[in-house]
Amino acid sequence: MASTNDLKNGMVLKLDSGQLWSVVEFQHVKPGKGPAFVRTKLKNVLSGKVVDKTFNAGVKVETANVDRRDMQFSYMDGEYFVFMDMGTYDQIHISREVVGDAANFLLEGFEATVAMYEGNALYVELSAAVELVIEHTDPGVQGDRSTGGSKPAKLETGYEIGVPLFITTGEKIKVDTRSGEYLGRVNS
Repeated sequence: MASTNDLKNGMVLKLDSGQLWSVVEFQHVKPGKGPAFVRTKLKNVLSGKVVDKTFNAGVKVETANVDRRDMQFSYMDGEYFVFMDMGTYDQIHISREVVGDAANFLLEGFEATVAMYEGNALYVELSAAVELVIEHTDPGVQGDRSTGGSKPAKLETGYEIGVPLFITTGEKIKVDTRSGEYLGRVNS
């Protein structure tokens, strides 16, 4: 148990009959009139749904002990992603639903943070940006600005993103894992 005064970003709360909610942001509010309260933005750990919730200041809330482990993606086993714990070398199978959008940027050997709760994987989190090679993109034609100066490119993971016209097949680029946007070239 924790008090609403102790809330921090990333903390996981157990609310509404056992559902897990991660604190995205919070704000302590002390109005001139009436009691203080805490305004929060909470994200459901399993569904990803984001809600705003207000708590009275000092109210006790139940926290969930979520274990975040650094793991390495090893290989695909059918529909499951197999991750290896870097400390214990234990392997766990995680379904595509749990991996979510991170699957678009995962290659063998990539490290990720896996959140575990009571032996179950909740979600997989990659670093903010990853470096991937362009598997295929059509050559950019000078003067073709009808698309705003970007063209589709297929990454080595199979995911397709928009890149500037000057990017060519075989180049290594940096990609934002949260939005799937092109961030820049990687100098070899």
